[in-house]
Amino acid sequence: MSRYTERAENTARMLDVNYQTSLLPQSDAVALMGWQGLLSISELTGAYGKQYDTVNARDVMDFMVKDESNPSSIVSCLGAARENARAVRGALTTEVWETQNQTWLEVKRMIKSSEFEADPSQFFEWVKFRSHLSRGVTVGTMLMDEALHFMRLGTFLERSDNTARLVDVKFHAVQSDFYGAANERDQEYDFYHWSAILRSVSAFEVYRKVYRDVIRPERVAELLILRPDMPRSLHASLNEVVNNLALVGSNPDSETLRRAGKLRAELKYGRIDEILATGLHAYLTQFLDRVNDLGAHISREYLVAA
Repeated sequence: MSRYTERAENTARMLDVNYQTSLLPQSDAVALMGWQGLLSISELTGAYGKQYDTVNARDVMDFMVKDESNPSSIVSCLGAARENARAVRGALTTEVWETQNQTWLEVKRMIKSSEFEADPSQFFEWVKFRSHLSRGVTVGTMLMDEALHFMRLGTFLERSDNTARLVDVKFHAVQSDFYGAANERDQEYDFYHWSAILRSVSAFEVYRKVYRDVIRPERVAELLILRPDMPRSLHASLNEVVNNLALVGSNPDSETLRRAGKLRAELKYGRIDEILATGLHAYLTQFLDRVNDLGAHISREYLVAA
């Protein structure tokens, strides 16, 4: 339930920033690269290609917002979150269930009445608000027992996965097409590009507060990977994963907790210059593999009957 809710929010964040960026003056090639990057982040390029011949803003947004045949679309995620909530209704407070159920009923109404097409940005803000509301109601009304800890685990596993994908794809796009460029147009492109990345994870103001300097790629990477005080960073997400794992597990020799702790330790003591020197793409690809492996271990150790 929590992973699907977080995924819907993350998708809304990326689509909103890309939509806002697409309204800026830019070449068709740059605009196309942005929409292709969104599909790549979510590993939807192949699925999209089976339904559409060309990549364009309208089709990508329709596919990632309201296409129920796409399991990663916002509508599909909110529907899956509601179904998972219904399956464990007895473990949830009334407020948590009603929040999930009302979100699903409301999103169906908004899609049917074409409110999404009328104002995409307002729709994306609504999705983010409902996710914030869901987390707040969960923390504010649930008993602090295993049910709550597993919900938090789902949220932060999904968040770490999404942030890693975002950083990987966006950095790769810039390095492939603009690496080493120094003319004024490319510098302007870089500013909007890095600003968009930061805004997609609500980190634009945070960056200014922490670094008090122009936006530089290595600092964006450091903020989103290594800073423990940045709420959507990999380090902050793994801190929450380890803390909640420790609360649900009584086995000090747990392999799942060992793997999570090791990954957290590498983020805690890592340095961004070392990561960039060895290759950011390789680092993030390995991170994604390990997060997925961690999710599988959590399922086997805690959720699947022996």
